[in-house]
Formats: sequence, C-alpha cells, structure tokens
Amino acid sequence: MKIIGILGGMSAASTQIYYRRLCEITRQRLGGLHSPQLLIRSLDFAEIETLQVNGQWDQAGRRLNVEAQALERGGADILVLATNTMHKLADQMMSGVNIPLIHIADATANRIVKSGLTKPGLIATAFTMEQTFYTDRLKAAALQPVIPPDADRAEVHRIIYDELCKDMTTEESRSIYEAIAERLIVNGADCLILGCTEVGMLLNESNVSAPVFDTTLIHCEAAIDMALAG
Repeated sequence: MKIIGILGGMSAASTQIYYRRLCEITRQRLGGLHSPQLLIRSLDFAEIETLQVNGQWDQAGRRLNVEAQALERGGADILVLATNTMHKLADQMMSGVNIPLIHIADATANRIVKSGLTKPGLIATAFTMEQTFYTDRLKAAALQPVIPPDADRAEVHRIIYDELCKDMTTEESRSIYEAIAERLIVNGADCLILGCTEVGMLLNESNVSAPVFDTTLIHCEAAIDMALAG
C-alpha cells in the first residue's frame, strides 16, 4: 500500500474523521488487522483561520507548500489536503511537489457525475460557497451547483467555525442545517454536497431528502483507491 500524506488540522475535528474513515475503509477492503500507512501533519487551525479572515491567502499558500514538501520528503506517495476550503490554494501548495494531490472537488464531482445527477446543492464555508475555486471545478464536470442565499450562507459559516470546528454539535444547529438543505432542494438541487469536511457531523442521508455526497468520505475512498492501485 502506498503511503498517504495527510495535511490536516483545518480543523482538527475533521482530521480525526479522516483518520477514522481511512482506517474503516482499509479494514473493509483488506480485512483482518489491516490499516492504512499514513503520514499526518496537523496544523494549528487558529493560525490558518487568522490568515483566512485577513485575506492573507498567499501567506497561507506558502505555509501549505512548505508542509506538502515536508510530507513528500517524509515518504508520502500521495497527498490529501483534509479540508475543502484550503483547496483554494491547491496550485500554490503543490508548487515543486512531485507526488499527486487528490483534489476533493474533483473526486466529489466525479462521484456525482457517475450517479447521473447534475444540480448539487453546496453547503460549505462562505469561502467555498462564494468564491469560484470550488464551484468552477464542479462546473468543469458539467454540474450546475446550487448555492444558498446570503442569510443561509452566513448561518452555515457561523456554525462551522463557532461549533463544528470545535467538535461541538447541537440539535438546534442540526435543525438549521436540515432546513437550509431542504431549501436548496426546493430551489432545484437534486442532491447535496457536504462541502466542508465538518458538515457531515450534522447532515447525512438520514436527515436530507435528496442524495448526499459527503466530501470527506469520498475523499478518503479516493485516497485508498490510489493507495491500493498497482
């Protein structure tokens, strides 16, 4: 099995989910006591969040590039950036890095296309919903993303940063997310992208009335596929 390098900590809550998911998928695929070979570099998300808020994306990209190169030097064969939002910086992060990055938006788009669906509702951070670095990749796969209105985007973002990134879940926030998901469906979405790696803490196929594409699970499955490939 190839070694998967995980650049995480953005947030720590989602990186824990990645570790569990990768272990579960490997055990399902290989059985017995098998587990994935991983290198994990977990950053201090408080530092990254400050750069996000201040619009210091170039500085954040330089930091990710340093860490990606370190994972490659450490022996990683594949890179996984364990966050949707920071894929904004994927090109900068991979400058001078010679191992492949599994892009979370591309993996998700491929899964939706294979399902025959075309209009995914996107629930994610404000950065991911409002900027084009993510939705452009969905559109390149002939998908038509449906974005929540302003007030819903603000509420989704608030809950991610104030609660989910701190590993907190409440029934009130779950209800808010359920209502936002249903409004996306009413507005034409034929499926839902959990487009922040923490959103699956509140939403899943049991409480959404359309097919759900959990980017964290899809990303992990793509990583194990590549790690097991000859």
